[in-house]
Amino acid sequence: MLLRLAYLAVTNTFAAPRLLPMGDRDKDVEILALRHQIAVLERQLGVGARARFAPEDRAFLAALLAPLPRDVLRRLRLLVRPDTVMRWHRDLVQRRHARACVPKRRGRSPTVRSIRALVLRLVRENPSWGYGRVHGELITLGITIAPSTVWEILKQEGIDPAPERASTTWADFLRSQAEAVLACDFIETVTLDGRRQYILAVIEHATRRVRVLGTTAHPTGNWVAQAVRNLVMELEDASCRVRYLIRDRDGKFPVLMDEILAEAGIRTVLTGIRMPRMNAVMERWVQSCRRELLDRCLLWNERHLRHALREYEEFYNWHRAHQALAQAAPPRPVPDPITDPERIASLTIRRRDRLGGVFHEYSHAA
Repeated sequence: MLLRLAYLAVTNTFAAPRLLPMGDRDKDVEILALRHQIAVLERQLGVGARARFAPEDRAFLAALLAPLPRDVLRRLRLLVRPDTVMRWHRDLVQRRHARACVPKRRGRSPTVRSIRALVLRLVRENPSWGYGRVHGELITLGITIAPSTVWEILKQEGIDPAPERASTTWADFLRSQAEAVLACDFIETVTLDGRRQYILAVIEHATRRVRVLGTTAHPTGNWVAQAVRNLVMELEDASCRVRYLIRDRDGKFPVLMDEILAEAGIRTVLTGIRMPRMNAVMERWVQSCRRELLDRCLLWNERHLRHALREYEEFYNWHRAHQALAQAAPPRPVPDPITDPERIASLTIRRRDRLGGVFHEYSHAA
């Protein structure tokens, strides 16, 4: 539009000197001829029809005719009404005023390049991580950033912000903050020597701390009872006051287990039949354990499985970010955010591999 408007202004500027040598009689004749041509165009367009003017034509006519008084405009033979010309002029002035008063760019400042590079690095080194998991890792590093910003960074790079989440999400989680609730369950897996192994683990609802009680190929009643005795002694040593333990109706849990817990003042709460959501916190950990460890690691035998579980238990309790704890880990709070711009611009993050790189821990370089 601006280029076309400039063209009209230049051509008419050069056409204006042509009118100077013309006499009044010649100008009157030209005006009468132009008025007659307008009348012919109006007949061809029909009654009520309107001529179509481009935006640059409107701007040029408005600038040319606006200085004339309204009574003069009414006497002119135009394809549009005088009120329309005045409206075009008002619109032209408003647009010019709006361009002069354009406010400065508002909103949040762009993401620091080092943080953007770190987000892409985390996703590249951990393909199964979604934007929420990446955001949690950034919080543990003391980097303040909104989850939506992580989402936008991944979308701009063509990366799925939530990979492999559609078929594994739970519709409703048990959001319990009761410090007196434990949950336990068995996990089944098969090692490379062909043996089926059973893992018994418990999780604290309030702190999300996990305790792997043991693994065995033969979960007999005596083995389970001894694992529960060890759990009770560990809870007493840690001064952990537990009143309830949630479990399912698996036949591997003996009656002796409930008796041992009752003597320690812990009441057993059974879930409904085929209702895993009643033990959703534990089921969520089972899902995490399978996705982050068991499905990504070749386990040779029971000894190797125990070693892998010890590594994962330490990683899960001491480093991994938990959404239920505002991205903190069970034994440690979220660190203070980094506010120094120079420190943010020169981030140096180091990675520690566990189990040969099955999962990673990130920390600031000393």
